[in-house]
Amino acid sequence: MSTFIGKYEAKADVKGRIFIPSAYRKLLPDGEKERVVMRKDAENDCLIVFPENVWNEKVEDFKAKLDEWNPVDQLLLMQFVSDAEWLDIDSQGRILISKKNLHAIGIDNSDVLFVGMIDRFAMWSKSKYEQARMSPADFAAMLKERMLKK
Repeated sequence: MSTFIGKYEAKADVKGRIFIPSAYRKLLPDGEKERVVMRKDAENDCLIVFPENVWNEKVEDFKAKLDEWNPVDQLLLMQFVSDAEWLDIDSQGRILISKKNLHAIGIDNSDVLFVGMIDRFAMWSKSKYEQARMSPADFAAMLKERMLKK
């Protein structure tokens, strides 16, 4: 399994093209280095980027938790999947993010922050990421609480 860790700064050009950090591109599985899946996070102002195999696993796991005959579950699945987009990775390692998606996460000045999330990575506006981060004390307390759960 890929392990996307760390933070990397990048810039979006005027067309919305952004270089995926080479450390992340190298982690994409063989046969999956030409496209990824992206969706806006449901609660945070960031875009989540999935290797294709991870996206497929997440969708299958989600789908298994839903009742295909329940109209609310159908709409939930439909919205989750329809809000996703395929992103082609060009020969230089760039993806093209629409202006709508860049604005949705607060990237107006071209600064992008890639943040590893083990099996996927997030794209943030650097300032929005700093606002969303927990204080060191809150992070330590929550980490301790979660690690002590059985």
